[in-house]
Amino acid sequence: MTDETRVVSASRVVHAAAETIFELIADPARQPEWDGNDNLSQAAPGQRVHAVGDAFLMTNTNGNVRQNHVVEFAEGRLIAWKPAPVDGPVPGHVWRWELAPLDDGTTRLTHTYDWSGLTDERRVKRARSTTAEKLQASVDRLAALVEG
Repeated sequence: MTDETRVVSASRVVHAAAETIFELIADPARQPEWDGNDNLSQAAPGQRVHAVGDAFLMTNTNGNVRQNHVVEFAEGRLIAWKPAPVDGPVPGHVWRWELAPLDDGTTRLTHTYDWSGLTDERRVKRARSTTAEKLQASVDRLAALVEG
């Protein structure tokens, strides 16, 4: 057994409404604009997420297409998905975004990568490379887009 941390996160207060930020996250076609991992290439328009059970396709910069299964959802507040090969097994890692509106019209934005349930050992090296700093880059890029 290892003491390795398999959940990393980053957070900051963003000077924008939660609903505005959420639209950039819930629309996969917009995700490459703010991806701090520099891993997302493109997603077809028209895949906006609306509920748990939705799925969207994303092409990574290496050309692989991933089917992302939405496992948590609260409009304007929470969205999480588990990526997998198209029509393949879901290896168990989760990307989560939580948005907490604050009284002054700002939003506490938290991004988490949880690979504690990862079942595909071939993905462990890549999972380890997803650091809090990379998550913070995504949070900061999102903030820059909405605060612009």
